[in-house]
Amino acid sequence: MSATQPFQISVPQEKIDTLKSKLSQAEFPDELAASGWDLGAPLADVKRLARAWENWDWRQAEERLNKVPQYTTPITVDGFHELNIHFVWQKSEVKNAIPLLFVHGWPGSFLEVLPILPLLAAPGGPAFHIVAPSLPNFGFSSGVKTRGFGAKQYAETCHKLMLSLGYNEYVTQGGDWGFYITRAIGYFYPSHCRASHINMLRADPPTFLKHPTLALQHKLAPYSQKEKDGFARTEWFGKEGRGYFIEQATKPQTLAYALNDSPVALLAWIYEKLHDWTDSHPWTDDEIFTWISIYYFSTAGPGAAHRIYYEFMHPRPDSISREDLHRWIPNVKLGLAYNPKELSVLPKSWCRTLGPVVFESFNESGGHFYATEKPAFLARDLRTMFGKGGGAFKVVKGKSGYDRTPRAYPAKL
Repeated sequence: MSATQPFQISVPQEKIDTLKSKLSQAEFPDELAASGWDLGAPLADVKRLARAWENWDWRQAEERLNKVPQYTTPITVDGFHELNIHFVWQKSEVKNAIPLLFVHGWPGSFLEVLPILPLLAAPGGPAFHIVAPSLPNFGFSSGVKTRGFGAKQYAETCHKLMLSLGYNEYVTQGGDWGFYITRAIGYFYPSHCRASHINMLRADPPTFLKHPTLALQHKLAPYSQKEKDGFARTEWFGKEGRGYFIEQATKPQTLAYALNDSPVALLAWIYEKLHDWTDSHPWTDDEIFTWISIYYFSTAGPGAAHRIYYEFMHPRPDSISREDLHRWIPNVKLGLAYNPKELSVLPKSWCRTLGPVVFESFNESGGHFYATEKPAFLARDLRTMFGKGGGAFKVVKGKSGYDRTPRAYPAKL
């Protein structure tokens, strides 16, 4: 029997009842006069959402999510216990479809891939087999029980997942931690990871020693107004938006008590990011509650996911640092998406130092959650980059993405 098994979300009723009970008994802090988003999630918003969440029907969301093809499979990471990895797997019937690994970040989840599934299944471009795992400690994947699970281990988990599904060569897409994890995959497994499309671009200024042409462009060409606006957005995030990062990267266990015990704390902690990190995305209550409930009902618990920050910022000697992933990685073709409301918005002369760039999109709108906010843009990027005439066309051996009219169906084991 295959180790990969179909999966259906089924949250025990006891957990749902506990959530509703805690929400009904929530006590809220006061708020300063004339408070705004600069101080954090507003009291009125959090109160309203907490009451609405209490009356919201998780079972309807669960039923909707279970229409998406989901699976689990055991993955053993070197030096760690076996992990049960949950993933979405939309397999195309096109013989030469391109295997695409989609990697989410925090505070995202496998939910982020859902808006692009129908777009990449529609006729009119290269076909993809789409694999979107819940990272360890996230969603319905196992939690990690020992220290030291950093960039190398997340990359190994995702790489071994793709190999277990029969994809010896594949391409990737990622933002947030997905940016770093797919970069690490390209670093450790370049003969398997043939190309990556990334958003939330982090890079260093070009130097004459390593990138003389880009460094000359950077020195001589004046910054455009868009680039100046990008620096302003980046500076805002660095000064006003990174408090969460410091806490999660230094004392994740302390924060875990609040997030694990209080659904209101979890709601406020994540909802702030959904507001601040998007380009005025019109979140519905149903989207917000589904997004946050994935954390509340997660296998490892809502206090586990943010441990990724500590582990990436405290790498083991045999791993790779976050800063190393900001530098040139050869042999893996890159596609870059620039969004004006991303957390870091850097000039193209900086971002082209990441690797051999074969595709770029410069969007007039969009924020941090690219697949959620602008699924049509992301689908366009992938179809252009990997389609006929694209910079990464036929990058995966024998998998051009074309055969016959693509139509998606649930993967068969």
